[in-house]
Amino acid sequence: MTDHPESKERQEKVPAMQQLLDNPFLLLFIGITVPTVLYIVWGVMEIASIPIAP
Repeated sequence: MTDHPESKERQEKVPAMQQLLDNPFLLLFIGITVPTVLYIVWGVMEIASIPIAP
């Protein structure tokens, strides 16, 4: 059995999106930080939209 270099390159190339989705800790980090940042931005926008009392 002879391994061809072309077939070996095909096996070693992993797409970037697959590497991202295969990393559970990165997915956990993204799943916690994205909603947190969105809620903080949403809260700041809500506070900024409250009119100043006379």
